[in-house]
Order: sequence, then structure tokens, then C-alpha cells
Amino acid sequence: MSYVAINVLTVPEGRGEVLEQRFAARAGTVDAAPGFEHFELLRPVEGTDTYLVYTRWRSREDYEAWTSSRSFEAGHARARAEAAGPGSSHAAGHGHGHADGHPDGGPAPTATGSQIWAFEVVQAAGPAAS
Repeated sequence: MSYVAINVLTVPEGRGEVLEQRFAARAGTVDAAPGFEHFELLRPVEGTDTYLVYTRWRSREDYEAWTSSRSFEAGHARARAEAAGPGSSHAAGHGHGHADGHPDGGPAPTATGSQIWAFEVVQAAGPAAS
């Protein structure tokens, strides 16, 4: 069955909209990756301040191939460049964008922490389950 990777992002208060806009700007970049099955960006509603980036893959190998691909790196580099703004040489952290206000004079992160949770699907239900 499928392999699921969930990127758990800690997002400072008031930065969620910026994070969502940056993901929207990169929409579709993963769709053609071999083994890609599904993507969702999950906004917290209550009980947490973390966003979840849910991706489902045919196999762990497909996921790992995507994360080491040029396309993956290009998308994250583009997000860092957009976050830094025109003319900036500031390189942002793990691709989730930044905005003005960081203590060192550079942009403040939209995500201040990132953790990957990985799972194998052992049971599934619903019209799309296979």
C-alpha cells in the first residue's frame, strides 16, 4: 500500500496566510513526480498551531526520489527567494518562506519548525481507497 509523509510545520501567529499563499504559488509542482498520489495542506482549526503538509506516494522510494530531485529543490529555492524579496541575498530556512521582521534584520520565517512524520497505509476506506 501507499507511503504517507506528513510535514508538521510550526507557524507563528499571523503567518498562516503567508504560508498558504506560498504553497498556492507552487501548486502542481509535485503532481508529475513518479509515484505521487495525493497532496493536502491542512490548516489548524483548534487544538494546535501547526499546519500539516500531507503527501501520499506509491512507495517510500518514490517519496525519497522526489525530495532529492531537482524539481523539489527548485521549488524550495524559489520559495526562499520569493520570501527574501527582490534584491535580497538572504537565504531562508527549509523552503517554507519568510517575511519581514526577523531579529537578524532578514525575513521572519512563516514556519519556525518542521518535522516529518512517515506512515505506511495498512487500511483505507472510501471511494478513492485502493
